[in-house]
Amino acid sequence: MAARFFDPDGERFGLPTFPFRMAPDGYATRRQLRADGLRPGGQSAALQIMWYSNRRRKPGSPPTMRVAYLYRRDLAKPVRPMTPAKWAALAKANAARRVCPECRTDAGYCIPTSLGMCVPCAYPEEQRAA
Repeated sequence: MAARFFDPDGERFGLPTFPFRMAPDGYATRRQLRADGLRPGGQSAALQIMWYSNRRRKPGSPPTMRVAYLYRRDLAKPVRPMTPAKWAALAKANAARRVCPECRTDAGYCIPTSLGMCVPCAYPEEQRAA
């Protein structure tokens, strides 16, 4: 099944394609670049990896085809540093996630999106019993 995705010239898929875990050295996904403190830096994907996956499929349905795009490491650029304005905006956004919209107090933790409010406001009867 792995030979199905072996297309180093890009004739079938339009981009050089390799099976899972068979890509040549010197290429990385966006996530791998980011872990090394790099970014693609405007370059388009140099090649792709294709494989069949059984994740997120309904029982009885066929496996889905997955694709990961790889970028050249030698053309990658360093990640841009955060500016003071970005740090301030991020701190303000995180602080807003801690404020309960019901009681308007700082909960001391990020409000769960599943509840939409702090735990004491979501379950008041359990707080009185304790």
